[in-house]
Amino acid sequence: MSSSVLFDAPGPRARRRVLIASIVAAVLILAGLTLVVLRLVDAGQFSGELWAPLVNPGTEEFPLVWGLIGSGLSLTLRAAGVAMVASLLIGVVIAVLRLQLGRIARIPVVGVVELLRGLPVVVTIVFASVLLPIIGLDVDQFWFLVVGLTAYNSVVISEILRAGVITLPQGQKEAALAVGLTRGQTMRLVQLPQAFRSMLPALISQLVVILKDTAIGSIVLTGLEDTLYQGDLIRRNLDNPLQTYAVIALIFIVLCLLLSRLAVWVEKRLSRGSKSSPVDEDDEVTAANAT
Repeated sequence: MSSSVLFDAPGPRARRRVLIASIVAAVLILAGLTLVVLRLVDAGQFSGELWAPLVNPGTEEFPLVWGLIGSGLSLTLRAAGVAMVASLLIGVVIAVLRLQLGRIARIPVVGVVELLRGLPVVVTIVFASVLLPIIGLDVDQFWFLVVGLTAYNSVVISEILRAGVITLPQGQKEAALAVGLTRGQTMRLVQLPQAFRSMLPALISQLVVILKDTAIGSIVLTGLEDTLYQGDLIRRNLDNPLQTYAVIALIFIVLCLLLSRLAVWVEKRLSRGSKSSPVDEDDEVTAANAT
């Protein structure tokens, strides 16, 4: 019987039990979904009047509805974009500081990281909305959301990058130092690029989290007119909460899928770029023979 690293491959009986359990689970899930759909039909939730303002361009409300959604989506994407860039930049700085400072000197950095990692992102947004006006920064609520998202996600990204650097072979750092690079140059030119490449899936997952967490903004900040705020405004005027929130949810799902596909594309490009070409391999063999 073949075995994997963690457990033995299942035998015929185990595979049969798994198949039966999977079929039973699928039947139960399908029955549950059918029951939900039937209840929605009985409640009239598939009525054309409820869906028409969202899906029928011929209705009077359609351009107004999608104008509001577009306005909210613009704010959501701007907040997510700024928070992503800021989180990446600050995350890199925090990761480098934690890796290069001495054991005593990095204690404040570790303290900040552990503090912000332990806070829910909702709390960091609330803190930003309270703290920024206190210190004299008269900014829009848009920046409360961006600062709150950045405070939380930058430390998470720093830990992802730090883990990527730590997992690199120690010989690469020693070789870079041996050829005359400084510790800072070694980190910037050798270690960080490889850490980014190896941890790219985790980094993209965290960027997706930032995009989804922007929806918290209008719940915590009453004046932030993001996508969820506009959706709430639409459902209050049209009295179709299920339909409106279903469309909003679909928009977020599509955005997250697009970001994930972008991550796959970037990862493939980096993987192709990291492979040595035949010319490079010949040069390495020639150099080895010369020495």
